[in-house]
Amino acid sequence: MSEQITAPAPTPASVSGEANVSGEANVSGEVRVSAKATTFTESVIRDMTRLALAHGAVNLAQGFPDFSCPPELKEAAKAAIDADVNQYAITWGAAEFRVAIAAKVGRTYPGWSVDPDTEICVTCGSTEAMIATMLALVDPGDEVVMFEPFYENYGPDTILSGARPRLVRLHPPDWSIDPDELRAAVSDRTRAIILNTPHNPTGKVLRRDELDLVAELCQRHDVLVFTDEIYEHIHYLGPGGHIPPATVPGLEDRTVTINALSKTYAVTGWRVGWTIAPPAYTAAIRKVHDFLTVGAAAPLQAGGVAAMNLPAAYYGALAEEYRARRDLLCGALAETGFTFREPDGAYYVMCDTRAVDPVGDDVALARRLVTDIGVATVPGSSFFADPADGRHIIRFGFPKKLSTLRSAADRLTRLAPS
Repeated sequence: MSEQITAPAPTPASVSGEANVSGEANVSGEVRVSAKATTFTESVIRDMTRLALAHGAVNLAQGFPDFSCPPELKEAAKAAIDADVNQYAITWGAAEFRVAIAAKVGRTYPGWSVDPDTEICVTCGSTEAMIATMLALVDPGDEVVMFEPFYENYGPDTILSGARPRLVRLHPPDWSIDPDELRAAVSDRTRAIILNTPHNPTGKVLRRDELDLVAELCQRHDVLVFTDEIYEHIHYLGPGGHIPPATVPGLEDRTVTINALSKTYAVTGWRVGWTIAPPAYTAAIRKVHDFLTVGAAAPLQAGGVAAMNLPAAYYGALAEEYRARRDLLCGALAETGFTFREPDGAYYVMCDTRAVDPVGDDVALARRLVTDIGVATVPGSSFFADPADGRHIIRFGFPKKLSTLRSAADRLTRLAPS
C-alpha cells in the first residue's frame, strides 16, 4: 500500500521525529535551527562508517570501493593539475566533459541522443544533482512518489524542497511493485516519481513492464521522473539488463537522469556527477546548481573525460568483477544464517536477520556486528519510514577487494549457527 507523509515527518532512514525549534532562543538559551532541519537526522550510513573506523571493522556499510580507479582517470586529472586547470570550469560543466558524457550515452544506448550544450548539467556528485533537481522542479506542497525501502537521501531532499513524500512499498522477496498500489499513489497532486535503478538498497533492476506503468501514469497525470542511475553498469542481467527510463516511450521528455563518476569508476570522493534532462528542465537545474555549489572540480572533470572514453570492454569486466564479489559475500552470508535474495544489480545485499537476531533489533545488531564481530553494516530501519519495518533487516555492501570480503566472511563465521 502507499502512504503519504506530511513534512515535518519521519520519512527516510535519515528522518527523525519531532521538531525542536525554539522561537525564544535568545531568551531561553536554546539554539534555534530551521524546522526543516529538525525533521531528519544525520546519515545513518555515514555514522556507521565512523563507528567502523573507531573499532577497526571491515566497512561493508558505506558504498565506497577500497580498490583503485582506472589509471586513465588519475593520469588525466594529474595532467590537468599540471596544466594549471585550477580555476572555475563553466558553471554547468566543462564543454569537453559534457561532450564526452553525451557521446558515451549515445554509444551505450543507441537512439538516445543528448545535446551537451542544452541538456547536461555537471554537479558535485549525484547527491547534489538530486537536490538541485528537486529544488529546481518541485514546489512546496507538491507530492513526490518514492519507493520503500529507499536510499536515505531522497526523503530529506523532498522535505528540503517543501514537498510531501508519498511512499510505495517494494515487496520482497523480489522487491516487486504492486501496480494497484502505485496507481493509488500517483494523482494530479504528484509532481515527480523518484526511481533508482539498479536500486539501493535492494539490488532490484526495474523491468520494462514496470517502467511502462510509470510512463502511463506520468503521462496521465503530467508527472516527471527523477531517476538515479549511478549503478547503471553494475548489474548481473547481461546486455540490456538496465533500461534507462529516459529511453522508454512516454518518458523521453519528462525524465531527469542523474548519474556520477563515483560508483562506475571507483572515485566516490571526487564528487563529480551530472543531470541529463530536456533543455527547459536543464536550464532550471543549472540555475539552482550555480547557487548551491557554483561548479564541480575542474581538474577532476578532465578525469571524467577519460572515464567517458573508456572502451565498452571496461563495463563488461566491471560487471563480472562485481558478480564475483557478490557471490563471495552471499555465500558467506548464507553460511552465517542470513536469508536474502541475490541482488540483480548495484552492490548491496538486504538480509533478513531473524535466524541470528530473533528479537529484531536491527540497530543493536548492526552495532554488535561492528564492536564484537568487526564488520560494519547498515541497520534496515534506515531505509523505511517506520523503523519497525526494518527491524529484521540489515544491508551489507560489497564494493571491496576480494581479500577484504574474505576477511569479512571469516569474521562473520562467529555468528554462524552451531
